[in-house]
Amino acid sequence: MASVADLFKRAESNSAEAESIYKQILATASGSSSTPRDGDQAQDLRDQEIALVKLGELYRDTKNARGLADVITQSRSFMSSTAKAKTAKLIRTLLDYFNAIPNSQAVQMQTLTDNIAWAKSEKRIFLKHSLETRLAGIQLETRQYKAALALIETLLTELKRLDDKMILTEVHLLESRVYRGIGNLAKAKASLTSSRTAANSIYCPPSLQASLDLQSGILHAEDKDYTTAYSYFFEAFENLSSLGDETALGALKYMLLCKVMLNLPEDVNSLLTIKLALKYANMRDVESMRAIARAHQNRNLADFEKALRDYQEELSSDPTIRSHLAALYDTLLEQNLLRIVEPYSTVEIAYVAETVGQERQTVEAKLSQMILDKVFYGVLDQGRGCLLVYDQPEADNTYGAAIETLAQVSKVVESLYAKTVRIA
Repeated sequence: MASVADLFKRAESNSAEAESIYKQILATASGSSSTPRDGDQAQDLRDQEIALVKLGELYRDTKNARGLADVITQSRSFMSSTAKAKTAKLIRTLLDYFNAIPNSQAVQMQTLTDNIAWAKSEKRIFLKHSLETRLAGIQLETRQYKAALALIETLLTELKRLDDKMILTEVHLLESRVYRGIGNLAKAKASLTSSRTAANSIYCPPSLQASLDLQSGILHAEDKDYTTAYSYFFEAFENLSSLGDETALGALKYMLLCKVMLNLPEDVNSLLTIKLALKYANMRDVESMRAIARAHQNRNLADFEKALRDYQEELSSDPTIRSHLAALYDTLLEQNLLRIVEPYSTVEIAYVAETVGQERQTVEAKLSQMILDKVFYGVLDQGRGCLLVYDQPEADNTYGAAIETLAQVSKVVESLYAKTVRIA
C-alpha cells in the first residue's frame, strides 16, 4: 500500500485523479485506529489538514462551489480533534476560496449558516462570531441590508458583553458599510466612529486600519469633501500597497476619482507617476479613470459617454465610483446645455438635443430642472418646441424699502403714544 507522502506526490502530478486521492487520504486518516500512538495521531491530523486544504484548492480552481462547501462540512470531524485556533484558521482559509468562484454567494451563505449552527452547538464562540461577521459581509454584498443589520445587532450585543475589541472594530465597520448601502449616512458615520473608538484601544493591524481609512474616505466623498476624502484614500493606498493587497487598486481609483471631482483632472497623470502607483498605471481600471479625466478636462460629453461604455465593468461595478460619476455626468450635461443655450433668446429644443447628442425627452427634462433650480431663467414652449431664454431679472427692492419705512413709522408712532401716556 502506498504511503501518504506518495499519494500526495501522485495527486500533484495527476490532476485527473487528484480529487479521489485526496478523498482517499481523508478516509484513511479518519479511519485510523481508535487508539493510535501520539506521534501517529499527530501525523494523521497533519495529513488530514493538508488533504482538506489541497481538496479545497482543487475545487476553487475548478470553480466547484458545492464541492468546496462539502469539504468545509467534512472538515468538522478534523476540527473536533484539534486546537480551536487551528480550526478557525483552517475554516477561514477554506471559506476564502469561495472568493475565486463567481456567483457562489448563495452556497457560501448556506455553508456559513450550517457552520454557525455547528459552532454554537460545540460552544465555539470565537469561531461562531467570526463566521457570523463573514455572513453579514456577504449579506451586504448581496444587498440583503435588513438581514445584515439584524445579524450585526445580535453580534454587537454579544461582543460588547465579551469586550472583544478586535472583532468589535470589524463589526462596527461592517455596520457602517451597511448603513451607507441603505443611504443612512448619519448612522454610517456613527458606526464608523464606534469602530475607530474600539480600534484605538487595541493594536489595529494595517489591513484593518486601511479598511477604516477607506470607509472614512467614502463617507467624506458622500459629503462632497473630496480633499479630506483624498487624504484618507492615500493613507489606505499606502498601507494596502505595502501589504501587497489587491484592494490597493480600488483605493488608487478612489484617489483619481477625487482629483476629477475636485476639477483637477490634469493631476491624474502626475499622480500615476509616484512610485507606489507605477505598477498599476497600465491597468484597465486606471485607464478607465484616465479616460474620464480627459473627457472632463475637455468638457466633452460624447467622450464621457464613450468612456462609460468602453469601461463599463471597471466603472459600474463599484457603487461608490458609479454614484459619483453619475453626478459628474449630470454636471457635465448641465454645463454643455448652458454653453449651447446662453447665446440665444429663443432656441429649438431639437437643435439643443442634436448638438449635445442626447434624446429630446432627456434634454427637455434636464432644461426644466435647470430652470426650476434657477441655473438660468427661461420657459419651455412645448407647443412650438422651443426654449425661451430670459436675462437674469434685476432685483426690485421697492417693496422691501416700503416695508422698512413702515416699520420705522410704526416705531415712531409707538414712541409718541408712550410719551402721551406719561403726560396724561
